[in-house]
Amino acid sequence: MSDFHILDDLLATLPEDPVPVRSVLVGVHWTAVCSRHCGLATTIIANKPHDHATFVRNVGNLHQKTAQELAEYSRSKNRLEASIGVAAINSLLFMNQKDAVEMNASEVLIKKGAGKNVALVGHFPFIPQVQRRVGNLWVIEQQPAEGDYPANTAADLIPQADIVALTGSALINHTLEDLLSLCRPDALVMVLGPSTPLSEVMFDYGVSIIAGSQIIDEAAVMRTVGQGATFQQVEGVRKLMYARRGASLV
Repeated sequence: MSDFHILDDLLATLPEDPVPVRSVLVGVHWTAVCSRHCGLATTIIANKPHDHATFVRNVGNLHQKTAQELAEYSRSKNRLEASIGVAAINSLLFMNQKDAVEMNASEVLIKKGAGKNVALVGHFPFIPQVQRRVGNLWVIEQQPAEGDYPANTAADLIPQADIVALTGSALINHTLEDLLSLCRPDALVMVLGPSTPLSEVMFDYGVSIIAGSQIIDEAAVMRTVGQGATFQQVEGVRKLMYARRGASLV
């Protein structure tokens, strides 16, 4: 299975009228596309130290594309193109902020995860504080650090989890839909991180909570992303969280 069902539905919600792209920046950690708004996505490149064969289509002229054209890059098998595509999608999305809560995903995991099994796909900085406060925390990673579980354990661990938190970057490598299919129907499912599309489409796929980012200072974001910032160093960003109707953040 691929993520094309989710991507198809996200792309279908984008504005019909062409939206010009103001800027595109591919940083070492983050990719930013600015159009209607400014959107972020994780920069994912091939797992090769010197990859001279993976090209980005129309490189040097991406700013001359419409945001909708760049959003189509999200379907690409080229992960760098897909990073640009997801950032472009995020630059076009809009959710009413009156429904948003400004808080960290770790707070929800701690509040909801006491005495429970929590599966986290993606290695996040908050792991040590969450690990101390929940029943079991299984961190599943494609490039596992010490204490993490490799990606091929997802099919065993995720169905055992009461709470599942998935990195939004899984949309870029087209694994998100597969991961969602492993979640129990009664599990609380969260998609988190700056790559996460803030869209109600996510709720149609069994996601309970989306935790993403809103850029409030475009110049600060472009400056810090362009200078190699990790997400903790990116300036000009708010963390926003939305819950599906009937789901609770506390």
